[in-house]
Amino acid sequence: MAQESDIADADLLEGLTRIAAQASAAILAVPRRDLNRRDKPDTSPVTAADEASEAVILDGLARLMPGVPVLSEEQAGPRPVFGSGERLFIVDPLDGTREFIAGLDEYVVNIALVRNGTPVAGVVAAPARGLIWRGRIGHGAERLGLPDGRGRTAIRTRARPGSGARVLISRSHLDLATDAYVERLTNPEKIACGSALKFCLLAEGSADLYPRLAPTSEWDIAAGHAVLLAAGGDVRMPNGNALRYGQGYERGDYRIPSFIAAGEFPV
Repeated sequence: MAQESDIADADLLEGLTRIAAQASAAILAVPRRDLNRRDKPDTSPVTAADEASEAVILDGLARLMPGVPVLSEEQAGPRPVFGSGERLFIVDPLDGTREFIAGLDEYVVNIALVRNGTPVAGVVAAPARGLIWRGRIGHGAERLGLPDGRGRTAIRTRARPGSGARVLISRSHLDLATDAYVERLTNPEKIACGSALKFCLLAEGSADLYPRLAPTSEWDIAAGHAVLLAAGGDVRMPNGNALRYGQGYERGDYRIPSFIAAGEFPV
């Protein structure tokens, strides 16, 4: 077994990519008639595909980096995370479950490694699109095909135009504050999209800005945050401060109050 530092520096991203590809295959293997959809206490939906993906990811991470804690949506619940220390995997096995149930292709698999509150590596896989975006801080970001990695392309954010910026908004969770923020921009082009796919569109230079001024959960954004950072962008609090993870773990709180993701700051 390689030492953790060796994995982090050499094989980590390949390992996360392999796990995300396997999780994607597990999602696609669940028949639509057997989704077993039900609502969690917070009213968000969960399906057999979410659970199949999570099982694959948890097993894979335990093999890749034994002993590193994992915060995963379907296992989290309202309880504190102990033992996370400086390293933690943050996972959403199927981000965009509403889009998945609706038959849209915007759902993704999110896996991030966070160190000292900052995402340092992340993989976002879109099973229905046959694509995966990945990045490691200081080593750039790229898009490749599922399941074999063909069509590998380096990606980079673009400079934001002064007028007509392409602004990504949530398809399922758009709030009034975010909508008002977007309307204050100069001739924004609003694009509705589900899941952390929005971060990937920013990272590859297909869009410019993704504001969310309502709460979300860490597992919804950590992997996309890592990819965007690696591609030259950033995710910040609305006041411009750095967005940090793990601030509420001791009380079982995994929420991010609000954020602005962009290919270029200031916005």
